[in-house]
Amino acid sequence: MKIVFKKYVILGLLLLLCGKATAQTKKWTIQECVEYALKNNISIQQSELDLKATAIDKRAALGAFLPNLNGGASHSWNIGLNQNITTGLLENQTIQFTSASLNSSVDIYNGLQNQNRLRKAKLTQIAAQYQLTKMQDDISLFVANSYLDILFNRENLKVQQNQLTNDEKQMLRTQELVDAGVVPRGDLLDMKATVASDKQRVIAAENALLLSRLSLAQLLRIEDLQNFDVADVDIEPTASSVMLQTPEAIVAKANEVRVEIKIAQANLDLAARDIKIAKGALQPSVTGFYSFSTRAGYSDRVSGAVLDGANPTTIIGQVEGTGQNVVQPNFIPLFRKAAPVFDQFSDNKGHNFGLQLNIPIFNGFSAKNSVERSKVAFEKSKNAFDQAKLDLETNVYKAITDTKGALNTYEASITTMEARREAFNYAKERYAVGLINTFDFNQAQTLYLNAQSDVIRAKYDYIFKTKVVELYFGIPIIQKQ
Repeated sequence: MKIVFKKYVILGLLLLLCGKATAQTKKWTIQECVEYALKNNISIQQSELDLKATAIDKRAALGAFLPNLNGGASHSWNIGLNQNITTGLLENQTIQFTSASLNSSVDIYNGLQNQNRLRKAKLTQIAAQYQLTKMQDDISLFVANSYLDILFNRENLKVQQNQLTNDEKQMLRTQELVDAGVVPRGDLLDMKATVASDKQRVIAAENALLLSRLSLAQLLRIEDLQNFDVADVDIEPTASSVMLQTPEAIVAKANEVRVEIKIAQANLDLAARDIKIAKGALQPSVTGFYSFSTRAGYSDRVSGAVLDGANPTTIIGQVEGTGQNVVQPNFIPLFRKAAPVFDQFSDNKGHNFGLQLNIPIFNGFSAKNSVERSKVAFEKSKNAFDQAKLDLETNVYKAITDTKGALNTYEASITTMEARREAFNYAKERYAVGLINTFDFNQAQTLYLNAQSDVIRAKYDYIFKTKVVELYFGIPIIQKQ
């Protein structure tokens, strides 16, 4: 029951894609598919965002060389018992103050950490670009494989449809022979079973073609699945000039052009730069600083003094021996309103600048541990670099071996198909004169049909594996126009 249900679901999807027979369907070429994927694939878009983030980090590293500048301002009210800054007496009053300041500092020397962070930011940007290139290569290869899968399923469907047509014709001829009493009715039943099997294979081939189209459409993020289809092109396998190179030459070229090695090298350089940054924290640092400040008050100010008429003098002591009083004038301060705010800002401004030296003596081994961790990370990156070279060499040799094997399989499948065709033609002749029965005839026909499918499968497998070797040699999946 489940198999029947799945069958109808897939048939429904097929009708959804092919329902509008009169619709004008765009036929995508492999170059259009690859270029579209490079613009719309989510993984590539993520890599592009990572690359943009590294550009921001680089600007931040450049900014570390520039002085910082910060401004501040405040206005306060002191309510209650406060010291009168004019008279020095404690009074219940409300005093207002306004202050403003500018502060700046710049690193003069910090163990070359800023310089090393800038170099690290540049390396990180380069590594991100390599990652983007690798992602583009992977997606291009995946799209090419999916595209070839559609072409294979399309050719295979044609083979199955042709076989169904031939068997239907053979069934009609057998019906005539049965009606004429030339062959037994069992032969007709065998032919009907063969036609039924052919129809099942056609449906399976249609489903495979549909699913391969859906897979590529989803990879490209195509929303109009109904009208998506690829161009009907006939790609014949051709011998690649790269396969004429020695494996050692292909490996050397791959080490030169492939981004896997460049990524590992960039990560190794980044780890080495981290060691220098960590060591910089062990060195003394010198910072230059400057600050500007000013203030203004709103309390009354002393503008002068007059002699107190009611009490013009004050006795402050007596002369020893004579007892004569020692007096001083008793002045009363005269007050007036506070000076204008901007005048006070001008009068009360001040500057502070200098150099600050910081010498790390003991910090709980944090700086030393940071250096040791960076050294461990460097050794791991070094091992990863060596492993990347080994992996690339292994993958290249495997790709070469797979391509040679695919070529041998393709050539062998052609030989097998030609032999099966001759055997089928011979069986057809013998069946026509009644020397073999329907079962033997169908067996020869099935073997020939399977041989045709094997040739198609081997052809596209060889084409794809050749593209993999060419990619290792620096030849892109598609040539930019």
